[in-house]
Amino acid sequence: MQVTNETIDRLAHLARLEFEKGEKDKIREDLQKILGFVDKLNELDTEGVEPMIFVAEGHNVLREDVVKVDITHEQALKNAPKKDSDYFRVPKVIKK
Repeated sequence: MQVTNETIDRLAHLARLEFEKGEKDKIREDLQKILGFVDKLNELDTEGVEPMIFVAEGHNVLREDVVKVDITHEQALKNAPKKDSDYFRVPKVIKK
């Protein structure tokens, strides 16, 4: 398939784009390369190959939630610039 100026104008209209003359030449070259790549893919023998629904075969490969304590409450508050007995103290940011 050859990409013509009419094809580029039609695609530009559908995509609501505007191209200048020099840009149209570059777009035509790029579209020709893309179509050449697709034609190359069409040369592959796909007889008997089932279509894929998912790229990866794994299904929800998730780890189990495990509760572990890496740092104690006191250690977390140790370097806080302002703290209460159990909480970090921060400036008020919501006004009534």
